[in-house]
Amino acid sequence: MKPQDIIAAKSSSLWIFGYGSLVWKPDFKYKRSKVGFIRGYKRRFWHGDNFHRGSDELPARVVTLIPDDDASTWGVAFEVSGAQVEAALEYLNVREAVRGGYNSEMVMFHPEDNSPSVPALLYIATTDNPLYMGPATPAEIGARIAVCEGRTGHNLEYLLRLAAFMRTSCPHVEDHHLYAVESAALAVVTYLLEAQ
Repeated sequence: MKPQDIIAAKSSSLWIFGYGSLVWKPDFKYKRSKVGFIRGYKRRFWHGDNFHRGSDELPARVVTLIPDDDASTWGVAFEVSGAQVEAALEYLNVREAVRGGYNSEMVMFHPEDNSPSVPALLYIATTDNPLYMGPATPAEIGARIAVCEGRTGHNLEYLLRLAAFMRTSCPHVEDHHLYAVESAALAVVTYLLEAQ
């Protein structure tokens, strides 16, 4: 279901799941938020960004979701209601779809507080996207993140904020890919600073 279809259905309430920058910077008004997870996807730094955290010359590495039946991805779901629904979708269509290259899908969100699961909208970049960068080692991804910057800020800030969210809000979850990339990026930054 596309965002415009949701608007057409005149939804009075909608949950939106964030697993990247949305977890700390939604930038839209919402009724409430909950930490939780979705099943069937793993988070990976396999998507390129030539606007927010990178450039055409040096695209940044940001997260997308990769289908994996055995995986789950933790993040934050935001409930928007009434006029917030259309406003949030209009904003996210620019931020995630037009500038980010993401498509939208509906998934089931499972709140950490064990309240009932709810359908939630998420944005995901697929392999046919021109900005899709694909698999790489944590060292390769971390090296790219350490040197990229875009209109919204440094790629490293994006990585560190996401890692900080996971440690603070989901301390029981071991996100191996995220923490391996973080370690690699910080090693590159340390090397560059020491070389100055």
